[in-house]
Amino acid sequence: MKEVLIVDDEAGMRAALAANFQRRGWKVQSAGGVNEALSAFRQSPSRLVITDMRMADGDGWQVMEGVRQYLPETPVILLTAYGSVPDAVQAMRGGACDYIEKPVSFEELESAAERFLGEEESSTANSKCVEAIGEAASFRRVIEQARRAARSDADILIEAESGTGKEVLARLIHENSARRGGPFVAVNCSAFPENLLESELFGHVRGAFTGAQTAKAGKFELAQGGTLLLDEISEMPLNLQPKLLRVLQEREVDRLGDTKSLRVDVRIIATTNRSLPQMVKNGAFRADLFYRLHVVPLSIPPLRERREDILPLANYFLRKYEPADARGKYRIGSKLADQLRLYDWPGNVRELENTIRRELAFAVGTTLEGAGGILGFDLETSSSSEDLKPGTTLEEMERRLLESTLQATGGNRTRAAALMGVSLRTVRNKIREYGLAARVAS
Repeated sequence: MKEVLIVDDEAGMRAALAANFQRRGWKVQSAGGVNEALSAFRQSPSRLVITDMRMADGDGWQVMEGVRQYLPETPVILLTAYGSVPDAVQAMRGGACDYIEKPVSFEELESAAERFLGEEESSTANSKCVEAIGEAASFRRVIEQARRAARSDADILIEAESGTGKEVLARLIHENSARRGGPFVAVNCSAFPENLLESELFGHVRGAFTGAQTAKAGKFELAQGGTLLLDEISEMPLNLQPKLLRVLQEREVDRLGDTKSLRVDVRIIATTNRSLPQMVKNGAFRADLFYRLHVVPLSIPPLRERREDILPLANYFLRKYEPADARGKYRIGSKLADQLRLYDWPGNVRELENTIRRELAFAVGTTLEGAGGILGFDLETSSSSEDLKPGTTLEEMERRLLESTLQATGGNRTRAAALMGVSLRTVRNKIREYGLAARVAS
């Protein structure tokens, strides 16, 4: 069922919009001001909010902020008779999904609404709002850079720690680009054995190798006209890097076993949680490939550097995973809120998401106050003064965290990876890098 809350202090406008939506089969709530709107939304949340910008008891910003605090994923459309380009930019940065100037035709408004809640497009459209959750200046700067970069067709390299949302940012770029009507195809370069990754990326013809019973299109071919995400590009084997470089330079793909090249029209977004310049220096990554990928570099700040975003994200995950029959009823208690803010989140947003899911699973009642021992860490003491001594390197802090996590899990690498919000392969690599293998169980 498509649901909308219409907020406008002009009774005639409110009634007209409500009648039009009801004729099209929408379930409609209406409110004549900010306070009435937020009260109605808390009692019975709608899937979409359309609000006037200027009203007697406040404005659309207040409606949007109240809605986002309660259910952050809810799309909000702002209506105003006082529109301007700067206002529109501010509205989109603030979290609005659309910004429409009055007088507005109902067809235009319905089209915008359908874009977010239409049966075939709802999950994609809603993600456009959800993906930009965060008010920290450093994070908003990255989102703004990503949206600007989306307007070009340049290849992009996203550098950030595990769990910060690199794929989410890549999807935002795709959805804000001229290629949004094309496919978004993702391939994790660490997820395939070396002998299969080449076929996965570039495809093969029948008989190209033992077991190739039929031809197979590669990821480049599947992403034709759209965007290809090369996740964890740092894990690509050295012997495949020259072939990838050729594709990036020539926009031509050679299927395994084929004698003809295939032209591809694809935008490349690569991600890495490792330092590619350091890998180039160590001979583990080709310099020419690095410079070819490093056209538009973007860096997502880790969650510990934008603590003001922790609770908004936690509330978003709370609404995402709470039981359907108690939607909007659960809340994060003050004790847990303090713990969440204090913790350093080595696994970043992914670890926070997993934490909220675990808290819901162990919840007694509808107020989450922290189910002790779920994380395997003491949240209140995770940021010890020892870890934060001036001069301690990030590598040393990472080694200590990995070592303590492995101790807490009895050496179980799979559980350690889940707790830290990283892949099992990353844990194995780090164990090898820091020489911890002899001290942990396999």
